[in-house]
Amino acid sequence: MSVVAASAVLLAACSSSPKASTSTTTASTTTTTAAVSLSSLENWPTSPVALQETGSSLLYPLFNSWTADIQKQWPSVSITTASTGSGTGISSAAAGTVNIGASDAYLSPSEMQQYPALENIPLAISGQQVNYNLPGLTDHLKLDGPTVAEIYLGKITKWNDAKIAALNPGVTLPATPIVTVHRSDSSGDTFLFSSFLAASDPSGWTIPPNTTVAWPALPGAVAAMGNGGMVQACKASPGCIAYIGVSYLSKATAAGLGYASLKNKSGNYELPTQTAIGSAAASFASSTPANGAVSMIFGPASDGYPIVNYEYAIVPGTQPNALAAQATKAVLAWAIDPSGGSASTYLNAVNFVALPSAVVSLSTKLIAKVSG
Repeated sequence: MSVVAASAVLLAACSSSPKASTSTTTASTTTTTAAVSLSSLENWPTSPVALQETGSSLLYPLFNSWTADIQKQWPSVSITTASTGSGTGISSAAAGTVNIGASDAYLSPSEMQQYPALENIPLAISGQQVNYNLPGLTDHLKLDGPTVAEIYLGKITKWNDAKIAALNPGVTLPATPIVTVHRSDSSGDTFLFSSFLAASDPSGWTIPPNTTVAWPALPGAVAAMGNGGMVQACKASPGCIAYIGVSYLSKATAAGLGYASLKNKSGNYELPTQTAIGSAAASFASSTPANGAVSMIFGPASDGYPIVNYEYAIVPGTQPNALAAQATKAVLAWAIDPSGGSASTYLNAVNFVALPSAVVSLSTKLIAKVSG
């Protein structure tokens, strides 16, 4: 699998690098301590320091809520955030133009080799909805990966197609034409969704997963920027289907969009609830490699949602100076602390799930490596 380049200059050249875990060292489910404690990393600077963050629109709402409270509690630290897409988060971190790049996609092996100073740090667990605009349809449609793949390939063009009807017995489906909506920016959501399609229908969906993909040129297809743009584009397009991060679930619902119950690896249909997302992610806690890079599409949990992921901080291991390093480490350690940014008051608002203790330990070790 592949993502966009980790450098703004080399963006096109690196976009085809394969996605895979590069380490066989994994976090043990029995490991609850790290070489450095979270509390020791939360050493907040007293001198003024300004940090720059950019990237994932899926992580953006949570990072903004974190930023607001951080700046209230530790006014010496100011953080500028931007929702620019995961691809930009990765490339900006690689170029050293930001302290923190936010991404739904992990770094590829080639990116890790080319930029060994970049850290790939899990912060929380997220998921992705498959939304649609079908006014009057109050039930959650059941969809599976192969059917969604055929929709985005243009093989299924109307909502009352026999394949969709077979998944939804007793549901009256309209003959409304399907309008596919996809991201126009370099997006971790696109990486997650294209990974789901590729895993669902490997013989039919042959487009490699990536933060930017060559979508089939379908009549009426719509491209939108960011998760907010996806919500608005789907709202404006009756009959649409779209992939939208769960942090925008309330906004999608307020816009009148429905969201599907997706078939998981065990054959069960699950909604993107925190329970189903957490169940899926828990099955990967012991197999997450030391570098944090792992795909959690179609996990083995029978009650798990099939599209889940770690939300990552892509961080230059060497910050511009010691003060920036201190502040960056404090922000990230606080973000994964159950008494800090990982508290339910933050995560529930965006439908995220906290990291398992083994992965908190893993992330703590990665944060401790940051220097300046």
